Amino acid sequence: MKETWRFIDSGKCSPSFNMALDEALLEWHSEGKIPPTIRFYGWNPATLSIGYFQKVEKEINMEAVEKYGYGFVRRPTGGRGVLHDQELTYSVIVSEEHPKMPASVTEAYRVISEGILEGFKNVGLDAYFAVPKSDEEKSALKNPRSAVCFDAPSWYELVVEGRKVAGSAQTRQKGIILQHGSIIIDFEEDKLFDLFKYSSDRLRERMQRNFRNKAVAINALREEPLSIEEAVRAFKEGFEKGLDIKLEEYHLTAEEEAHVWKIAKNRYEKDEWNFKK
Repeated sequence: MKETWRFIDSGKCSPSFNMALDEALLEWHSEGKIPPTIRFYGWNPATLSIGYFQKVEKEINMEAVEKYGYGFVRRPTGGRGVLHDQELTYSVIVSEEHPKMPASVTEAYRVISEGILEGFKNVGLDAYFAVPKSDEEKSALKNPRSAVCFDAPSWYELVVEGRKVAGSAQTRQKGIILQHGSIIIDFEEDKLFDLFKYSSDRLRERMQRNFRNKAVAINALREEPLSIEEAVRAFKEGFEKGLDIKLEEYHLTAEEEAHVWKIAKNRYEKDEWNFKK
């Protein structure tokens, strides 16, 4: 018998609600109220999310964020800036004690990412895990120079034809793993790079050129563009296969939703949270 996990497809939500729901699911799972959960979501408006440790003043061009009408939120997970626009965002909430979950962060990341790997196969892309091999690549992991998520290597990166196709981040709290990440369907590279600060135009040009060689969106690799509905179906089946589970759809109750909005207002809509550090 396959284990049944919960599946929530939230559709497009506000930046604060998205982060608050991930937090609430972690909290509910730690209290034993819900089974392990996989959630898919989008963003309204398109949003720049930054990693928990990033410094806004030093790294982010807030004028550009406002000019484009993007949302802005700090994630509870680490990593760097991600523009959530034409993408499928996912989160996985599962106990560290779960029999499928290895103790080490990188190995747990690999196990969870098997679901995404299978999803890429479902949309006709031959994705694989890239593991940093050289000392130079390994030291780049410890000290990423870039504020842009898709510009930096990490363990068990999902790549197609040598270029990164998904970016993920993980946190562990109350004995629970929360991993969330972006499956990029399309992106506008110039807009993305406008959102960060650079010490010179030359540096920006160089980073943008590097980025082009390192990251790619699904639709740049396919003959037929992929719709969000198709992506949801493909990656839902991917998680079922990759983690050998059955996913059962679930919708939040009015009471649960009210609790999520409370977290959103008390944390993710507050400047103290988003602009701290």
